[in-house]
Amino acid sequence: MAQITIDGSHLNLDQLLQVARNGAQTVISKEALSRTLNGRRALERLIQREGTIYGVNTGFGALANFRIPPEEIKHLQTNLVRSHAASVGRPLTSDVVRAMMLLRANTLLKGNSGIRPEVVTTIVRLLNKRIHPYVPEKGSVGASGDLSPLSHIALVLIGEGQAESRGRWISGRNALRVSGSVPLELEAKEGLALNNGTQQMVAIGGLCLHDGYKLLASEEAALALSLEALGGWIDAFDERIHRLRPHPGQQAVAQHVRLLLKGSRMIRTVTSRDPSDGLPQDPYSFRCAPQVMGAARDAMDFGKSVLEVEMNSATDNPLVFPRDGLCISGGNFHGQPVAMALDFMSLALSNLANISERRTSALLDPSLNNGLPPFLVGRGSKPGLASGMMAVQYTATSLVAECKLLTHPASSDSIPTSSNFEDFVSMGPGAAYKARTILENAQYVIAIELLVAAQGLHLRGTKNMGTGTKKLYQAIRRKVPALEEDRSSHQDIELLCKMVRSGEIAGILEEIGIMERK
Repeated sequence: MAQITIDGSHLNLDQLLQVARNGAQTVISKEALSRTLNGRRALERLIQREGTIYGVNTGFGALANFRIPPEEIKHLQTNLVRSHAASVGRPLTSDVVRAMMLLRANTLLKGNSGIRPEVVTTIVRLLNKRIHPYVPEKGSVGASGDLSPLSHIALVLIGEGQAESRGRWISGRNALRVSGSVPLELEAKEGLALNNGTQQMVAIGGLCLHDGYKLLASEEAALALSLEALGGWIDAFDERIHRLRPHPGQQAVAQHVRLLLKGSRMIRTVTSRDPSDGLPQDPYSFRCAPQVMGAARDAMDFGKSVLEVEMNSATDNPLVFPRDGLCISGGNFHGQPVAMALDFMSLALSNLANISERRTSALLDPSLNNGLPPFLVGRGSKPGLASGMMAVQYTATSLVAECKLLTHPASSDSIPTSSNFEDFVSMGPGAAYKARTILENAQYVIAIELLVAAQGLHLRGTKNMGTGTKKLYQAIRRKVPALEEDRSSHQDIELLCKMVRSGEIAGILEEIGIMERK
């Protein structure tokens, strides 16, 4: 079984996916454990020297002016976890919770949180035994980190709450026993170290981003198939054009489509134009696809850079600096950088769905589809008597409309908390939920374009397809037969959406060398 080593500084998106979804075992770097121990010892010296340190022997937020006597410090930390475990709604999926656990363990290993090494090792034992705390979905505004959802994870560490083990819910105490651990008795600052951080929004955002890259690859495939089905022009994808406007995403999309269409004799080019071909260009949804889809790719690349910085950051408060002998209060828990990146990613994913629906509409429209029948009705059917694929575009438009509504930036809002002491919050978890919902809608929209493009190719004939598009078409036909007479499209869309969501379509691009295998 694969292993991922964490040290607080070098975790990346691919490793997060290996642990969250593929069950890779997590190993803690010895150097990082030593650094964590040094941070704890430094905090203990500071407690003896300074007397009062926020969050260590004081109340929290608006209650920071309340001094806590030494004999009640442990109770303070336990109360913090219990009181802040106030989330509601459906439980987060196990892959999200696993990602949160890995991210929290990694940030604690930076050595600036002042916790004992056994806190991290307990989290990792649960993770490696595939035991996942019950974390309700909603309850964080992403300001003092994801306080509430992280507190639900911390509950299990102290033997409370619930956890999933082998498909059933068990008590936190039993979960620890199964993992070979005992309930933690939280020491000074450890409760605060466990629930201050951005791990919920980063976990959801990171998984969404990974799936977003698969979505983009699937849409490149759909675009290439749609170009052939339309009998479209390849000139807009010419390398020379994109060299003059060298945005990385734009260049990548154009290159991928050229490679997919290599050898195709179904597309047109100005170098062999027939006067009867009409206008030497296609609608924007085809012609400008590298510019639009490439911008989405660049936005996702930006999101990846932000998330990978956040994965390896110290995000609780206060932070301990052992070399300087200081414990400094700040605001690294605030989710604004992540929230804004996820809002940007939401816009990118929405635009991918939007332009895909426009190509679907063009293929169904006899005024644009270069001789194909209206709504791509089957060969054994008559337009009017049969509706063909008319209704699948309705579904696509409804999904795109919802995506547009969800692109309103969550990070533009703030509702103060804690008696107006925490007076500007990030709403990062909301940005993460929106991105995830838009992604799910977009997966269906791209599945619909694949369905329609494949039908267009069936009607036009597949003999002269490109080498890459031919493999894509054959993969689709193994799951979904061509439409000859009207039938319900529900199951066809679901099957193709599964191919998009699972990465099967993206995997075909990997097989023919267009994408690097993740």
